[in-house]
Amino acid sequence: MVNQQALRRRRLLGELVASLSQTGFASLTLDDLAAQMHCSKTTLYGIAPSKEQLVVKVVTEFFRDAAERVEERLLRSVRPIDRVADYLDAVASELGRASRVFMMDIADFPPARAVYERNTALAAARVRSLVEEGFAAGDIRSVDARFVGAALSVVMSAISHGEIAATTGLSDAEAYKRLTETVLYGIATRSEDPPRQTAATH
Repeated sequence: MVNQQALRRRRLLGELVASLSQTGFASLTLDDLAAQMHCSKTTLYGIAPSKEQLVVKVVTEFFRDAAERVEERLLRSVRPIDRVADYLDAVASELGRASRVFMMDIADFPPARAVYERNTALAAARVRSLVEEGFAAGDIRSVDARFVGAALSVVMSAISHGEIAATTGLSDAEAYKRLTETVLYGIATRSEDPPRQTAATH
């Protein structure tokens, strides 16, 4: 019985992630969420004791699932510089699963924003490690991997918060394409042999 309840809660959490990542959460009450999920508030309390904590769980689950899919995509990459490109493409694709209102609600709710910022920091660290691996393999020129990671962290946050769109007019997909191209051309070993072109991902 306990296992069935755990499975039900896990399934419900997944449904909440799928729903709230499209509708956002700031304007919704627990009553709204219960009606939307066709369950009781008691059932929601089984996942988290308050709306605020439920939101944090949803946002945490969203980024956990995204990170798993990003890493799965890397398994298909061979050339080190392509691993950097594929990682950035995958991150852009995963963020593209979320609506603008969901991302703005995250930005406006400090506990959820902390989850997002923690995951962005992890993504920056992952890119830094990929750059270092590429340099060791001779596929990426000598660059300051820490700076690359930090710069990506700032730009990725700016794209997701709508700041790049506001200042450049670029869509999120176009902004990620420009970011990936800039990074790849900056770290390629030879300018006459540029890395593969990337496609807009969302």
